[in-house]
Amino acid sequence: MTVVARPLDFVLPAERWAAAPPERRGIRRDEVRLMVADRNAATISQGRFLDLPDWLRPGDAVVVNTSRTIPAAVDARTAEGAGLRVHFAAPVDGGLWSVELRTNNGNGSTPGPDLDPQLVHLEGGAVIELVTHHPRSSRLWIASVSGTDDVARYLAVHGGPIRYASTGNWPLSDYQTVFATEPGSAEMPSAGRPFTTKLVTRLITGGVAVLPIVLHTGLSSFEEGEIPGDERFEVPAATARIGNALRDGGGRIIAIGTTVVRALETVADTSGNLHPGKGVTNLLVTPDRPPATIDGLVTGWHEPRSSHLRLLEAVAGRELLERCYTRALDDGYRWHEFGDSLLILR
Repeated sequence: MTVVARPLDFVLPAERWAAAPPERRGIRRDEVRLMVADRNAATISQGRFLDLPDWLRPGDAVVVNTSRTIPAAVDARTAEGAGLRVHFAAPVDGGLWSVELRTNNGNGSTPGPDLDPQLVHLEGGAVIELVTHHPRSSRLWIASVSGTDDVARYLAVHGGPIRYASTGNWPLSDYQTVFATEPGSAEMPSAGRPFTTKLVTRLITGGVAVLPIVLHTGLSSFEEGEIPGDERFEVPAATARIGNALRDGGGRIIAIGTTVVRALETVADTSGNLHPGKGVTNLLVTPDRPPATIDGLVTGWHEPRSSHLRLLEAVAGRELLERCYTRALDDGYRWHEFGDSLLILR
């Protein structure tokens, strides 16, 4: 049997990026499109996200990420006066931060420039010192922050949501899910964005449990071949206990996003049983290391060659995943955090 080591590769037309939230396109969050891929039946169905309860059963559980998106992007200047956009990815040991430098182009930003270690002056008077490149990515820096004794408070005043060149100038509220309670994600855990309070109520009244975890996401602007970095997480004891009980009773665990898969797999034992846990995870879920804790996954549509596609392949299988992406491209699905959704059942 041939082992495929590379993520899916395809051509993504620029017009397939959802540049605006659905609410600003005249529809509700839960009216984005939903494709449903059943691995056991090898079938693909299509509908709207508001149809999600129709695909779940009493005794199932959806596990959601309650991390809240922080205003992690700040305008800055180099010592020579060149304008930058600094993305705060995550805190690291010793009071330092991992950060990315990007060139502000007026509607988002683009990668670069490549700088030597130096001081970078942030809006509002704070300063970061670029200490060294991140050990797992030459694109990221390890930096110290001065001029503020509380980075979170500083970002709340001077920061904004991370935006890329393909998206508009939307407020931070557009980058939050209905589950967002715990500030810490550099970018939105976007698989949960299509949920509404009404939809959650339908799930609960239909006998589907809604269980929380926290995983604070880093940056998604990976270069080809890069993998997600270390991310802070917590799986509460109640989530582990109820999730195990439901699966023992024949229920299914449906992860809402790749972040949830990463958190659950980090705390699972070799039998797939969940345990409470808290810390930092660098776990990668791939076809060589498939998930043992979930029976389904809700996700958005990922860019060509993205490392996230390896996780999706581990859940769906290569052949079904290729069929899903071909169908999505043929049928006009929208990509990006404001786009459409995919439910994979296994």
